Amino acid sequence: MRVLGVDPGLTRCGIGVVEGVAGRPLTMLGVGVVRTAADAEIGDRLVAVERGIEEWLDTHRPEMVAVERVFSQHNVRTVMGTAQASAVAMLCAARRGLPVALHTPSEVKAAVTGSGRADKAQVGAMVTRLLRLDAPPKPADAADALALAICHIWRAPAQNRLQRAVAAHHATKGRTA
Repeated sequence: MRVLGVDPGLTRCGIGVVEGVAGRPLTMLGVGVVRTAADAEIGDRLVAVERGIEEWLDTHRPEMVAVERVFSQHNVRTVMGTAQASAVAMLCAARRGLPVALHTPSEVKAAVTGSGRADKAQVGAMVTRLLRLDAPPKPADAADALALAICHIWRAPAQNRLQRAVAAHHATKGRTA
């Protein structure tokens, strides 16, 4: 499975591509950041994020896109920018017919480090170890994007089994009613 991980942000949108399956060594295919100028107009910044994500989709041809689920913060302005960049990533994936998975920051941290309260340095260190890199990707947004992709690869098999079980239950329940 090839997954494009997106750590959404307007100033720095982390992007990472990981390939592999749960239980096997994973491979990083690319990592980077789409940057926009903080003083640029919001529309121009969103177009720049879109172009950056589209370029990554064209280059790496992922089967899936994993995006960090936006969570409530005290800074509304930061949340709005993050939500807007997140929507751009989901739109780019949907336009291509790619499935999108949303994972919370704590889910990603727990999947990669074993603790949902891990700090950025711990996430970076585990991403480095899991992908057999020489050094943690910089900035942290890039490492976070790789962590999202890893989280999805590891969690997808269990999520798929759960979805099939729920669907089968509903199908059975509908026949007996």
